[in-house]
Amino acid sequence: MKMITEDIKLLEGMKEDDNSSFKAVYEKYSKVLFIYAHNIIKDKVICEDIIQEVFISLWAKRKTSNISSLKPYLFQAVKFQIFNHFRNNKFSTEDLTRLNIIDVSMNVSQKLEYSELDQIIRDQVAKLPKRCRHIFVLSRYDHKSNKEIAEELEISVQAVKNQISKALAFLRNNLQLEEAVIISLILLH
Repeated sequence: MKMITEDIKLLEGMKEDDNSSFKAVYEKYSKVLFIYAHNIIKDKVICEDIIQEVFISLWAKRKTSNISSLKPYLFQAVKFQIFNHFRNNKFSTEDLTRLNIIDVSMNVSQKLEYSELDQIIRDQVAKLPKRCRHIFVLSRYDHKSNKEIAEELEISVQAVKNQISKALAFLRNNLQLEEAVIISLILLH
């Protein structure tokens, strides 16, 4: 709760053009966002550009955005930038291998817009059993570690892993092939 309150104060400071609030947000989140992006893209320069773009956008929209939770917002922004990167560049064999996509011949020419894809994912996530859905949301949308989730729900880390695996298997089985490629990019954690 302390972290959320701190983030709210920083966001309020940014809305009042307080550069030190922006700097504090950058220092607090830039490294973890970079690591997240680098785990997917594996290119330092591209990841630095993505993080820079996210923070430029955050500052540009500081007066008009209604961010309720900063950390999930920033991770979602990075996911969106990663999605754009892959949409705007051809997939290399290395990218496909790294993302564990087996069939490199699948047709990705009919890409969905991010908002449509996000809604499709959310619709499928809503179909998960309640406990599985809750754990999946904590992991993928709230960006909590398996250990944090286990402690919060007072269950074992293995139980968390099992529920996340169950959710991912459900999503893979219920989404069209083209959507599954993009979802792999967005949901990798």
